[in-house]
Amino acid sequence: MHKAKGMVRDVFRTRNMRALPGNSGLGQVRYPTAGNADAEEEAQPFYVNAPFGVVLVHNGNLTNADALRAELYSTDHRHINTGSDSEVLLNVLAHELEQATRGAALGPEQVFAAVAGVHRRVRGSYAVIAHIAGRGMLAFRDPFGIRPLCFGHGADGALMAASESVALEGTGHVPERDLAPGEALFVTLDGAVHARQCAGRVQLSPCIFEYVYLARPDSVLDGISVYQARLNLGQTLAKRVVSTVPPDQIDVVIPIPESSRPSASELARLIGKPYREGFVKNRYVGRTFIMPGQSVRKKSVRQKLNAIASEFADRNVLLVDDSIVRGTTSREIVQMAREAGARKVYMASAAPPVRFPNVYGIDMPTKSELVAHGRSVEEVRQIIGADALIYQDVDAMKRAVGELNPAVQGFDASCFDGVYVTGDISEGDIVRLHQQRPAMSEDRADSMPLGLSNVGG
Repeated sequence: MHKAKGMVRDVFRTRNMRALPGNSGLGQVRYPTAGNADAEEEAQPFYVNAPFGVVLVHNGNLTNADALRAELYSTDHRHINTGSDSEVLLNVLAHELEQATRGAALGPEQVFAAVAGVHRRVRGSYAVIAHIAGRGMLAFRDPFGIRPLCFGHGADGALMAASESVALEGTGHVPERDLAPGEALFVTLDGAVHARQCAGRVQLSPCIFEYVYLARPDSVLDGISVYQARLNLGQTLAKRVVSTVPPDQIDVVIPIPESSRPSASELARLIGKPYREGFVKNRYVGRTFIMPGQSVRKKSVRQKLNAIASEFADRNVLLVDDSIVRGTTSREIVQMAREAGARKVYMASAAPPVRFPNVYGIDMPTKSELVAHGRSVEEVRQIIGADALIYQDVDAMKRAVGELNPAVQGFDASCFDGVYVTGDISEGDIVRLHQQRPAMSEDRADSMPLGLSNVGG
């Protein structure tokens, strides 16, 4: 095992890879949303040596991690070393594997029984890949399918599971399908693939924020092209824009890089206005230039983006972003557009107002930090300093994405509508989960992608 903080290219050197012999492996590159974000020992994967030796990576967030942690200690006699909910999940799986194999060898039946036990005990969102030493690879998804998980095969017969289809394609594997909610996939060392539904009641309700922002545009999640979803969001947003700002008052449509580009280009086409790249993203700003302190943090937007003045000079510009979360980035960008010479600056968001915290694995701020919470659109407009502010409609967003795959029964859109699909989240749970949320250091916040610096920083 090898893990550390930072980009993959910085963490893994040739010497590290040479020290990891074998013909199978797993990795995880996501920042934590529970526990200590700055502790290397809380980076994934997590490992337990009994039973068999199990190593696990997890995308999501357990909403009952505290109760499970106490249960593991008092009843299952397992000790948790970190504040990570992923280590809790690993130990629940390890205990269930132990129970399922008492008096029996470990095979697919025992693995699926263990996953069924995990589903009975664990609440929240979890897409999981685990290796059981000397036995094979296990992948499974929570009963609501909140976080994505798919698998495919390579030309040599190798099987790969990943959060996004683009990870398979980029490594020469052909995506086969998504795991269904509650389904488990077990691949033995001889390459035999076993799959089974392990949850009693399932409902496909993926997180809609994957399509709005998180996923890469060239991915297909649960049968829905992320790129097409963003084009559709641009179509519905265009209708909202023309009802607020007459197109003859807009000279140019400019996206805020990167994930708003498909929505912005489709919106521009539909309202008959030029689409222009008015901001250039500096791809080379990392932690080197980041210094602690709120004032420097506010300036970080200008380190990451630079305006092309000729696209703004003496024009009424419509800026399109994927979402507006804290509002601090939006305010800085509106000001940059004005300084570049824009006469009027309109702001459109391809997502509805973010009014509620996310509890399923997105590092979303508390209600008090969300600019739209408890405020009208007009109040948010004044805060960010735009001449007009147009948001996507919640129902229109769900229709725009959902029409791409009728098999999707709904979405978790809790950060927009406050409806948590697992049905077991109270106000007290939200407060408690926020207290578990890792404190984010200034450099971690500012080294995240620009759009997500709103979300997590």
